[in-house]
Amino acid sequence: MIVGIPRESVPGERRVSLVPALVPALVKAGHEVLVEAGAGGGAGYPDGEYADRGARIIEERPVLFSGVDVLFMVHGPSAGGGTEAKGHEMIRPEQVLIGFMGALDDPQGAATLARTGVTAFALELVPRITRAQSMDALSSMANLAGYKSVLLGANHLPKIFPMMITAAGSMSPSRVFVVGAGVAGLQACATAKRLGAIVSAYDVRPVVKEQVESVGAKFVTFDLDTAGSEDSGGYARDRGEEFYRRQQEEMSRVVSQNDVVITTAAVPGRKAPVLITENMVKGMMPGSVIVDVAAERGGNCELTLPGETVVKHGVTILGPVNLPATLPYHASQMLAKNIATLFAHLTGSEGRIDMDSQDEIFKGTLLCAGGEVVHPRVKEMITFDK
Repeated sequence: MIVGIPRESVPGERRVSLVPALVPALVKAGHEVLVEAGAGGGAGYPDGEYADRGARIIEERPVLFSGVDVLFMVHGPSAGGGTEAKGHEMIRPEQVLIGFMGALDDPQGAATLARTGVTAFALELVPRITRAQSMDALSSMANLAGYKSVLLGANHLPKIFPMMITAAGSMSPSRVFVVGAGVAGLQACATAKRLGAIVSAYDVRPVVKEQVESVGAKFVTFDLDTAGSEDSGGYARDRGEEFYRRQQEEMSRVVSQNDVVITTAAVPGRKAPVLITENMVKGMMPGSVIVDVAAERGGNCELTLPGETVVKHGVTILGPVNLPATLPYHASQMLAKNIATLFAHLTGSEGRIDMDSQDEIFKGTLLCAGGEVVHPRVKEMITFDK
């Protein structure tokens, strides 16, 4: 198959869907790789590196789109704000797309994509099973988001993280509280601990207590009924307004005792629950920092403005969006490996995609084919929207 790597056009997106180091494996498997000129430039991968590894550089974007069987993309045309509108016009019905499609956040966009006739595999739909771990792009990107969130918090905090004993006196370590102990939260805990902070974390799923402690953080427990807090895919369930109200009451005390609060609680396809209220912000120490990693889904803090940094009641509140794109070199390495591994799994030893496959990863990731959305969960969301 002929694989195309387009330059991403989402504002602020610096990642690329394939890095030069992975080109030889695709070529060895019998595929041809076409890369749009400048596709990897923002991530630190110049055209020459792709060419040296066996890829062909294409100067004109329409030529790339018209000449490939498969498109590896960071953002598919239906992903929120996705590639430019002309992306829908350039793709052909017989083509295959692999990338983040934004299907759970914008199911109607997925329906629009389906009507183009393309076959699309959505990275956000990769099932959370052992066999698919190497294809789990959501976890890869969440890891980087958790890491970067701590650096942002440390940069805005008017204190240092570690304890220091100097000739000028001793300084106490900062306290960091992480809300949500998924992939991003655990990485935030580990990073803050490495920087010398005293770290604690909370998650509605008590089963993650051991994981939190394994990275050096203290697990905080609240007097709440947590039964049924995790779905079959390992994600936290939406628990309803009354549960979150009681959770806020319990959390208020802990938040006020910390210098940096990092929130990562998000439910796929849903607006992020508000866990940090304005009253809780008022109770924090002047100079404290909140880094809301869930800002893209509306934010876990009531005062978060996605994409902005605001100061309210003496507290700095950061609402970063697309954090992995701020670390494009390694983010591209990880994402490209996820995509290439998924592609290799889908094509198998024959080098072609079997559309009649009953494989769990194939069926779980396939978003649309034959002019319609075929993924059960997304189909249900479209019907509900109507």
